Amino acid sequence: MEQHRTRPPNDGRRRGHPPHAHLPPQARRRPPGPEAGRGAGQSRPVPGPRLTGLGGGLFCIAAMFLLGCLDELLFDGSLPVYGVLFLPVCVLTALWVRPGDVLTAPVTVPIAFATGLFVVADGREGMLSRLMGLVTGLATQAGWLYGGTLAAGVIVLVRRVRWVRSRRRPH
Repeated sequence: MEQHRTRPPNDGRRRGHPPHAHLPPQARRRPPGPEAGRGAGQSRPVPGPRLTGLGGGLFCIAAMFLLGCLDELLFDGSLPVYGVLFLPVCVLTALWVRPGDVLTAPVTVPIAFATGLFVVADGREGMLSRLMGLVTGLATQAGWLYGGTLAAGVIVLVRRVRWVRSRRRPH
């Protein structure tokens, strides 16, 4: 005997909720027209990729390792050049990490600095010599390290405060 369905089929939505309510925020469609708080024709304040915390850390570490190799190749391991190259990587890492993971950026930039510095550091006679060059480089280039970490920290704090406030606002 065939039984007939008495309830309508469930499409995954709850009653009274729009069709996109069950999707994560990045998958929801925004209504057409100017976004709230911005005029028509204005772009997002932070263009670029949205990396997870892990992705941002890997980007930063890989970028500093490659820049360290480039510095060693072109400038014979110039520590001031390496320090100058570190600053934009810090800023990009802090801007490109997605809002929920933004607090990871100031943690990963010092690790990335040390990773690339290992390539640039003096020490041609072996691993112990390279390690001593790394310690010396960290001591003498601390200004670049602190400056980049501070820049990332300030950007992260501003982004985090804005993100928390936007989540608290009623929609």
